[in-house]
Amino acid sequence: MATALPMTMRAVEIAEPGGPDVLRCVDRDLPRPGPGEVLIRVSHAGVNRPDCLQRAGHYPPPDGASDIPGLEIAGEIVARGDGVDAGELGKRVCALVNAGGYAEYCLARPEHCLPVPDGLSMAEAAAIPETLCTVWHNVFQRGYARDGEVLLVHGGTSGIGTMAIKLAKLFGLDVIVTCGSDAKCDAAREIGADHAINYKTEDFAQRVRDITGGRGCDLVLDMVAGEYTQRNLDCLAEDGRIVVIATLGGAKSTVNIIKLMMKRQSITGSTLRARSDVFKGMLADELFREVWPSVEAGELRPCMDRTFALEEAAAAHARMEAREHIGKIVLDVGGDG
Repeated sequence: MATALPMTMRAVEIAEPGGPDVLRCVDRDLPRPGPGEVLIRVSHAGVNRPDCLQRAGHYPPPDGASDIPGLEIAGEIVARGDGVDAGELGKRVCALVNAGGYAEYCLARPEHCLPVPDGLSMAEAAAIPETLCTVWHNVFQRGYARDGEVLLVHGGTSGIGTMAIKLAKLFGLDVIVTCGSDAKCDAAREIGADHAINYKTEDFAQRVRDITGGRGCDLVLDMVAGEYTQRNLDCLAEDGRIVVIATLGGAKSTVNIIKLMMKRQSITGSTLRARSDVFKGMLADELFREVWPSVEAGELRPCMDRTFALEEAAAAHARMEAREHIGKIVLDVGGDG
């Protein structure tokens, strides 16, 4: 490891399972990269709902991963482990990580990193990996989305929702979203959604059928589950697909299997954190080929909400759980870019 690096770093740890106030800023030993790993000096770290679940004690990190929360970062590679090319040193990258993002330094695998192009701020770069990987895998790889299809996204102004809007429009889909207020519906349309439905005042299933002339949507990206599952099926077209990525409405659903069979519909779902390093490397490689040219050209940017200092991680979590945000919340760790 480079001798210029410090022995300790600032990091946010979870004192005990609980609310945002259990997050505290502490000094930790600097992690050392093992074989096939790099050490990144973190500029910014993305804040995601799985971080809140981990803080509450419901989403533990994988075996062997850091107990420090944080699944996506942007910064500079400053050290390498055995087997990593020396050319990686000094690169400005954003990365998907298993844990450890809420810290001044974080371990990553080089195959999980994407280069930060000129014109993309480090705060924006930190807001990309988790949401882009999640949306690409679930909408395009698992959901088989094709240009000209209609995509319904629940939680249209969340980090995932805003990325889904932008990525879907980039690839020629029509996008309908649900939001919890008229103001958020307006924001979603400004971001690029073709239609936005206030689920508190309208029956989203009926509105989707109305918007599509009774045909229904082709694909649903669902973060709710629970009683939404049958409602999703009710507004889904023949041969339509539902991809579940979270269960904010509950982990159990009751569905009419006969109706599903008659319309040849399918339901699938996934989580990203537990997937293998090989899978994540393949996913990053595909994104580099298929999506990153649009990032480099300035055609794709994350929708940014607010930036908090590392020491304000509790306030960042409180904002996310209050569902006040529109787009991505990030932590400013290093103060550069």
